[in-house]
Amino acid sequence: MKIYVVFYSLYGHTYRMAEAVAEGARSVKGTTVMLRRVPETLSHEVLQKMGAVEAQKTFSHVPICHIEELGQADAIIFGTPTRFGNMCGQMRQFLDAAGKLWLSGKLIGKVGSVFCSSNTQHGGQESTLLTFMISLLHLGMIVVGLPYSFTGQMVVDEVSGCSPYGASTIAGGAGERMPSENELAGARFQGRHVAMITEKLFR
Repeated sequence: MKIYVVFYSLYGHTYRMAEAVAEGARSVKGTTVMLRRVPETLSHEVLQKMGAVEAQKTFSHVPICHIEELGQADAIIFGTPTRFGNMCGQMRQFLDAAGKLWLSGKLIGKVGSVFCSSNTQHGGQESTLLTFMISLLHLGMIVVGLPYSFTGQMVVDEVSGCSPYGASTIAGGAGERMPSENELAGARFQGRHVAMITEKLFR
């Protein structure tokens, strides 16, 4: 059983969540996890001005995903930062290249899931996850979220991401906050949950 975790990260927040998702998926026996990042569309000069170059070095070893690879997966878990309540432009451009996969029906019946990050607690985490799922449904995928059996999404004693639609993290206004243990636990839970459902479907 092969699961792809495909993400875009600018400062490393989504990457840390992707690692936790992959860890959770690998905990299911017989699961092979492929960690991939989508191509960057910003120039090196722009990334320097944004102060993102050093952060991106931490995950530069992760291979860039080619859209055709997705057809090899049994499940795909996507990770994206939030941009005004939607997925980021890099992820949108990547998915917009999936026309051949859509036309050939190669993703029909495969499991799809989403996790994300946002700057603030109410910065569009849930709308990003929900609007992302529209693309997965158009591709014929079986959408899986983060069930309430992950009780960490109901905490009230701390600021935390995660919802029934998927795991999420809050980066803070200046990106100073990295994923909390509760958010990483949600990501691991989601990865394992997707793997378990995929295993049942393809058994």
